[in-house]
Amino acid sequence: MENLKGHTILLVDDEADILEFLSYNLKKEGYKVFTASNGEEGVKMVQQYSPSLILMDVMMPVMDGIEACQFIRKDLNITQPIIAFLTSRAEDYAQIAGFEAGADDYISKPIRPRLLISKVESLLRRLNRPVVAEEEVSNSRVKIDREKFIVEVEGKKILLPKKEFELLELLASRPGKVYTREQILTIVWGNETIVGERTIDVHIRKLREKLGDDYIRTIKGVGYTFSEQ
Repeated sequence: MENLKGHTILLVDDEADILEFLSYNLKKEGYKVFTASNGEEGVKMVQQYSPSLILMDVMMPVMDGIEACQFIRKDLNITQPIIAFLTSRAEDYAQIAGFEAGADDYISKPIRPRLLISKVESLLRRLNRPVVAEEEVSNSRVKIDREKFIVEVEGKKILLPKKEFELLELLASRPGKVYTREQILTIVWGNETIVGERTIDVHIRKLREKLGDDYIRTIKGVGYTFSEQ
């Protein structure tokens, strides 16, 4: 079984009792944990400690979670972590805003210890789970270097959050092949992650904004394909 212990996790929340609860349970499982009380402080700690995973609240003073996530995703000088937002069940808007900002997932409050550990393990497994075997996916218009996490589109380098990168990598690995929504959720997000089809739509839209509308085609009622033309 894959050993996930020893990974560094950053917790960002303005509620001290939540930080204490999360930190206690994660440290008990063998994770190295750092905490921050707002987004600005969290960004500085990301730059300093390069965590594998960030669990971050949305509503915080000084700098909220959405702003912090956007700042982290634009920083080319750090190793990009997995980012999961902590949201209440009523904060549906926050989940959408989180995916827009580059988040990989979310965890609903209230958080139970067993579910927390299970979710964290599921998220960390994504770090080492390849989507395709090749180190580089390449065709005439797009080059994707998995080792360096670099996407080059018609000679222009583009920075993508981890899930957008993996989604593009999957589609571009077999141009013309239609991937169903179920296949995309299973391969990119994994069976252990509970996300809806809306998650795919948000990530596809963000990719089109960055790459242009000509690369990813929607096959109505089925899924998506990477255009060969």
